[in-house]
Amino acid sequence: MAITVTMPRLSDTMEEGTLVKWHVGVGDDVSAGDHVADVETDKATMELQAFDDGKVARLAVDEGGTVPVGDLILVLAESGESVDDAAKADAGSGGASGGDEKMKADESRDKKEGEQTQESAASGQAAVAEDADVRRTQKQAGASGGRVRVSPLARKIAEEKDLDLTQIKGSGPDGRIIKRDVLKAADGKDDAAAPSAGGESKKTAAPAPAPAVGGADLEARSVSLSGMRKTIAKRLVESKTTIPHFTVTVSVNMDPLMELRKTLNAQLESQGVKLSVNDFITRAAALACVQHPMVNASWNGDTIEIAGTVNVGIAVALPEERGGGLVVPVLRDVQNQGLRSISEQTRKLAKKARETGLSADEMGGGTFTISNLGMYGVDHFEAIINPPQSAILAVGGAIKKPVVRDDQIVIGHEMTATLSADHRVIDGAIAAEYLNTLKQMIENPAGLLV
Repeated sequence: MAITVTMPRLSDTMEEGTLVKWHVGVGDDVSAGDHVADVETDKATMELQAFDDGKVARLAVDEGGTVPVGDLILVLAESGESVDDAAKADAGSGGASGGDEKMKADESRDKKEGEQTQESAASGQAAVAEDADVRRTQKQAGASGGRVRVSPLARKIAEEKDLDLTQIKGSGPDGRIIKRDVLKAADGKDDAAAPSAGGESKKTAAPAPAPAVGGADLEARSVSLSGMRKTIAKRLVESKTTIPHFTVTVSVNMDPLMELRKTLNAQLESQGVKLSVNDFITRAAALACVQHPMVNASWNGDTIEIAGTVNVGIAVALPEERGGGLVVPVLRDVQNQGLRSISEQTRKLAKKARETGLSADEMGGGTFTISNLGMYGVDHFEAIINPPQSAILAVGGAIKKPVVRDDQIVIGHEMTATLSADHRVIDGAIAAEYLNTLKQMIENPAGLLV
């Protein structure tokens, strides 16, 4: 009997998911625990794992398709069952989901995608518009002999500029066409409209106005929000309007840490290990939380919940081809980990977040968060608390500048660290004491090695 797989609820607030990429094809063998697809939820792009053994009989959702939680997305053939029989059985009976599951899934998917394409229109009009858009893309794909992988934003821009998607080469994951590919093609099209050597023009157009002196032309456009971006916006507004934020900042002498890091990396180079400044800060922040547990706590209405371990979230910005936005992978039990372990886990999770997406477990359970914009040249900023946590540490860069050392003006490295705190949980004195402890640990980094 065919095994049906439906869109799972990968977060507590998820109502629908977008099938970003399939990692299996029809006829492939699948084992329980295999990574079969990447799904974009309202919070992040996550891995979808199989829970049964079988052979792929049908992929019920195309890449880029959005379906509600509970709708059919994949059909597997059981051991001893042919792929064709499983696919036919599911098409005829709806598998374990009911007689008309396929039809319901398709109708629901069309409705949801229509709402995303034209949110301001009535649901019926949106569904019609999206259906027409799908048919156009399918027609183009048929002309080229294959599926056109294209992001929603790139498709919209291509339609506005009357570009043929089948003639555009994608630079995104697996050749997916993204915004920059369409804009590049549009520039080429404009160039082609210029007069030829014979004096003729392929396309008659009014001359473009000269740009303003000292400036550049900008293109007015509307950018559709992904489910992740909508959730980020909702949570940030909720955080700023419901949590009484206050901030405290200290300046840290980074010279000792920079020297220690340089020495350690020279010794570890042959082992392929390279410690970052953020690795030291993460360990120092976790150890400081042990000394000041209120910073590692959360507000729970009638109680303050102090965590029994320090699980540090590291804010990671996603590239444009993965929809942009911000995710926060979590390093667990950091107070008991050394610098090498922290470094390895941070790099692994950040790479996975940017390339394939994180699982719900890899983003859950954080008790404290670090946001570091120092690599962008930022020297100071204030971060917004990630509820239900009560604090977040904003870290600037280790800036080389004139500083005072032993009553002398010298050149040294200084870094600002700003703690945003929930005043319901953390008093000003507690925040100041935490930052002083953090400052002492970073300025005496040898203690972070033990």
